[in-house]
Amino acid sequence: MNWLLVIAGGMVGAPLRYLTDRAVQARHDSVFPWGTFLVNVGGCLVLGLLTGAAAEGAASQRVQLLLGTGLCGALTTYSTFSYETLRLAEEGARLFAMANVVLSVVAGVGAAFAGAALAHAIWG
Repeated sequence: MNWLLVIAGGMVGAPLRYLTDRAVQARHDSVFPWGTFLVNVGGCLVLGLLTGAAAEGAASQRVQLLLGTGLCGALTTYSTFSYETLRLAEEGARLFAMANVVLSVVAGVGAAFAGAALAHAIWG
């Protein structure tokens, strides 16, 4: 049963990542990968919120598998982040590559902490 929850979450997360990335990139005339940045930071926020909810007893293991492992696992993408950073560096956009690394890590970790703090404020 657990693997079905992960699959169900992934079936939503993967297309959501693709569609969000395409919609965001279509609105920005920039080499910076805003779509990947947005889905990764958003996924960190959701995972932080879910982790905080679980710590407060408000999210079951099944919800964690469905939303955390399945949805967030498919929504966020470290491999695309790495590829896009490498592509930026190879194309001479080293400042954008460095900004992508720094902003992604800082915003991602910050979003996870913010999600956990929000969960604690709601359910704590």
